[in-house]
Amino acid sequence: MVDFVNILGAGVAYGVLLFLMAGGLSVTMGMMGFANLAHGSLSMLGGYIVVMLMNWYGWPFFGALPMAAIGAAAAGVLVERTIFRRFYWGNQLDQVLLTIGIVTMTVAAATFVWGAVPPAVHVPAFLVGRVHFGWFDIGSYRLFLIIFGGLLTLALVLGLEYTSFGARIRAAVDNRRMTVSCGINIDRLFMLAFAIGSALAGLGGGLAIYLVGLDPAFPVKYLVYLLIVVVVGGMGSIRGTLAASLALGICDVVGKYYIPYLGAFIIYGVTVVILMFRPNGLFGRGH
Repeated sequence: MVDFVNILGAGVAYGVLLFLMAGGLSVTMGMMGFANLAHGSLSMLGGYIVVMLMNWYGWPFFGALPMAAIGAAAAGVLVERTIFRRFYWGNQLDQVLLTIGIVTMTVAAATFVWGAVPPAVHVPAFLVGRVHFGWFDIGSYRLFLIIFGGLLTLALVLGLEYTSFGARIRAAVDNRRMTVSCGINIDRLFMLAFAIGSALAGLGGGLAIYLVGLDPAFPVKYLVYLLIVVVVGGMGSIRGTLAASLALGICDVVGKYYIPYLGAFIIYGVTVVILMFRPNGLFGRGH
């Protein structure tokens, strides 16, 4: 039982990490209706920004993390203003093909610039080791992820689901003409939403390095996980994305520990079961 609780804590930390990376995709794909399969590339960019600042220029870990979010947000806005905005109201197949092409290009670019060898990142000493609460034992970095991710999650949920900003985004996707007639600048609205989603992706990528590693194939390896989280949670629901991240993160870690021969199959099995009974996801609009 003690081992199970400790493993459960590791699963929660992994789920929080998934949410930090998938939360931005929930904004761009779920709320804005844009099939952005290149979201993982922004996470990878955030990770490499942290690597560069720490390993090349000696920045501290907590100084590099905000720059990862800012750098990913800037890159996201640049791509959104120059390319993505032309495809907002187009065919989703075009969006998918476009963003897959961007993923392929970023993988090649990252391999050329940073090489194929996963870089090492040294976090502060107080995040190394384990923390003991009686019989409960958890890694310091995982505990940090749970606390930091919890605070960020609360801010994101309150900011997107209980404010006029989130309501305006959903209104713009559902009825663009009516939204414009109300005096809302859709271009600026989508740019801000994309910046928020990209910043979350970059921050998640920077935080992921120490726990899951980083290499040029990062966008491809985690693309399916991020899509699963958004779909299982329910398109356009930040709360659903959080619930799906935690559920799938816990199932993945617990399953790999107790049934290692099934490997990554468990997370796909759980996804199939959930969608069989709730095709619109846990918090989808159909419910």
